[in-house]
Amino acid sequence: MFRSRGMDGSAIPGTDAPPPSSPEPPGPATPDPSTVEWRDAVIALLPPLRAFAWSLSRNSADADDLVQDTLIKAWTNKDKFEPGTNLRAWLFTILRNTYYTAVVKRRREVADEDGKHAARLSAAPTQDWSVAMTAMQAALQQLPSEHREALVLVGAAGLTYEEAAEICGCALGTIKSRVNRARARLLKIMDADDASDALAGAIDPPQA
Repeated sequence: MFRSRGMDGSAIPGTDAPPPSSPEPPGPATPDPSTVEWRDAVIALLPPLRAFAWSLSRNSADADDLVQDTLIKAWTNKDKFEPGTNLRAWLFTILRNTYYTAVVKRRREVADEDGKHAARLSAAPTQDWSVAMTAMQAALQQLPSEHREALVLVGAAGLTYEEAAEICGCALGTIKSRVNRARARLLKIMDADDASDALAGAIDPPQA
């Protein structure tokens, strides 16, 4: 053991202690249980979120981007979400607001009086998509936007009328009327027995 010594060769008291050891590196932080629970709840809502995103953008790649933007905003503003309230409605509201904000921005950036640019934003379905998907896409295009989103929220995403009304910022009676009118219109366009069943089966694009 090394000891410091004075001019006369004697050991200097207090200097024979070993050098301090390096501190142990910290281990991985244990995830907060509430954060894990919140994350799992969000992951469980990804399929209906993507279905709604696709119904708005009518483009698979844009729908994925829209869901990703929604998740980023949700995580960034996680502290603003009140535990015990409706997480599903909160996420769908973020997604809807994100989409329409982008639409307004796009309209400001691109002159599109005749709608040609907007038409190019919707990609044609690939050969792998079913005939039902193609027919449903064409039918949804003929619905007013507020009717289409109401039907998708209730018929495809599985939200209640109350949740859909909260997301769209309208009265409960209004959302019910929009859904009923959208269903009736789809029945007429597609000559289907049940517009909700057709929508649920065709709205979610096939996975690669």
